[in-house]
Amino acid sequence: MRLALLPAALCLLPGAVFSAPPEVGLSYGPRPAYLISKLPEGPLKDKLQSCAAQTPARSDFSIGHRGAPLMFPEHTVESNVAAAQMGAGILECDVTFTKDLELVCRHAQNDLHTTTDILTTDLAETCIAPFTPASGETPAKAECRTSELTLAEFRSLRPKMDSADRTAATAEAYQGGTAAWRTNLYADGATSMTHAESIALFKSLGAKFTPELKAPAVAMPFNGFTQADYAQKLIDEYKAAGIPPADVWAQSFSLDDVLYWIEHEPAFGKQAVLLDNSYRWEGFDANNPDTFPLDFADLHAKGVNYLAPPMWMLVTLEDGRIVPSAYAHEAKAVGLKLITWTLERSGPLASGGGWYFQSVKDATTGDGMTYQLLDVLAQDVQVEGVFSDWPATVTYYANCMGF
Repeated sequence: MRLALLPAALCLLPGAVFSAPPEVGLSYGPRPAYLISKLPEGPLKDKLQSCAAQTPARSDFSIGHRGAPLMFPEHTVESNVAAAQMGAGILECDVTFTKDLELVCRHAQNDLHTTTDILTTDLAETCIAPFTPASGETPAKAECRTSELTLAEFRSLRPKMDSADRTAATAEAYQGGTAAWRTNLYADGATSMTHAESIALFKSLGAKFTPELKAPAVAMPFNGFTQADYAQKLIDEYKAAGIPPADVWAQSFSLDDVLYWIEHEPAFGKQAVLLDNSYRWEGFDANNPDTFPLDFADLHAKGVNYLAPPMWMLVTLEDGRIVPSAYAHEAKAVGLKLITWTLERSGPLASGGGWYFQSVKDATTGDGMTYQLLDVLAQDVQVEGVFSDWPATVTYYANCMGF
């Protein structure tokens, strides 16, 4: 088992005694200033530039999305330490489970072929779909799941940047494909975590917690493990660590999971977050309430207090200006609190920003749009927090604007 060198020799071992690292020094780095320099002249740019000498402070408005995966392998110790150093007040562990039913931080149960080196190890034989090389117009592919591995086997894998070279003829070449606007500079020796280890690490870093219960890629129950067992085990690991419910925002795309927490763990259920994938519904239009698959008033009546859609669902363009969407107005009108995702996941914005900026693509012509959108989300939509792949961007804004 490989262990990264962490502050104050923080070691991630089952049952280990965690010694808190010294206070994490906070730094914005150069990116916020770079993005601000790209803003058009005006009040927003003037205000953000006026904060250039501010002392960075941790902010719960700034949420590390899988740590800081713009440059660090997601869901690793190093990614989350970097996010904490950028002032993220809340850190995320997406939660799935191994064959022996241990909870681990992994964005999906079936992503090991793109986030680890499994295809170049002996554990490649556990993949439910082995590596198949590209052929003509058919891309290379594979599928490897944590549920096919024991925890010990999972720990033997080396994390890497989430990527795949779909043109690859070999498993080794398939390890490539990192987006040109990301980097592999910080991938060497990256350290994966169990969910329990993430709790200990985040606590030692002075951060709060937003675990996401990921949808299983296997049929449930699995080895006798039911969906309710899965949802309960996530909460039990916070209780075992003595974490106050007020410091935890448990997330799921499944309303059933959220309602389970509300009923069975009400102290945690009060802050449970329903992630909204309404965009998958045919005909969904964030500006037409008749197309919304969710009944916001009914959700709130059932005890759901937090709703988390992607950024583009909360905004639209009106006479060329970014304004809140009908979705944002309707959700806020019934008392739902909004959290959104994911800033800094789109790369350079000169060509419209892609999926996360789709509702404002006509106004997305450069990187300064990062702060223009964030300003509307914060001031006009009044979101509670923003997930980011590079939390310094949000932390700088939150500190400057008093969030």
